[in-house]
Amino acid sequence: MENLQSIILAIVLTALVAYLLGSVNSSILITRMFGQKTDIRQMGSGNAGATNVLRSVGRLPAALTFIFDFLKCVLAVLAGRAIFGYFFQIPAISPMVIEQTGAYIAGIVCILGHIYPLYFGFRGGKGVVTSIAMIMIIDWRVSLIVWAAFFLAVFCSKMISLGSICGAVTYPFATFFLTFFYDFRSSATVPLSYVMVATVSSFIIGCIVIIKHRGNIKRILDGTEKKVSLRSRKAPPQ
Repeated sequence: MENLQSIILAIVLTALVAYLLGSVNSSILITRMFGQKTDIRQMGSGNAGATNVLRSVGRLPAALTFIFDFLKCVLAVLAGRAIFGYFFQIPAISPMVIEQTGAYIAGIVCILGHIYPLYFGFRGGKGVVTSIAMIMIIDWRVSLIVWAAFFLAVFCSKMISLGSICGAVTYPFATFFLTFFYDFRSSATVPLSYVMVATVSSFIIGCIVIIKHRGNIKRILDGTEKKVSLRSRKAPPQ
């Protein structure tokens, strides 16, 4: 009974911290700081994310948006690890599995907070940057494969949305391949339970990102998806 209470407390605290962090939408706040009176969600693609800030406002606000969205998920993941490591102590379960479970829960909830922010009417971004942060902080090896898929797709298509979709598709496969064939089968310290936690979590995150890109997928198939340009862009008149 005591273990069950500790588990529930760890999950609730992790989810609460991660969601509140994820709900801080930097694209809305930063574009306001740069003098934009129009909500970023009413500009360009209507998405509250770094790509739309780049297209609609400029490179510096987009870079700051990327950095802030990245860091908030890093903080959420670290908090999830710490909370689970402190409250969720069951001798039969490896501490590594416990902490990584907390990290994945925090990452997923932070992404959901970014997409459905409490502070901004539950209308946020698509969770790509927060997903990238979670992947990099949890398993840098997987992040290299996902980044490769992302950059290859963007290089060939000039469409960040397609890169995000390709990265989301690649993520669960790369996670399973590395955790099962490299970690589990070649190491006695990594249990099969971790492979399951990592694979299921990565599949959920990949699905979230792809679902949020439904409109982009339709435009890609129709040939109407916008391509990105890194040229400096002046803020539109207000």
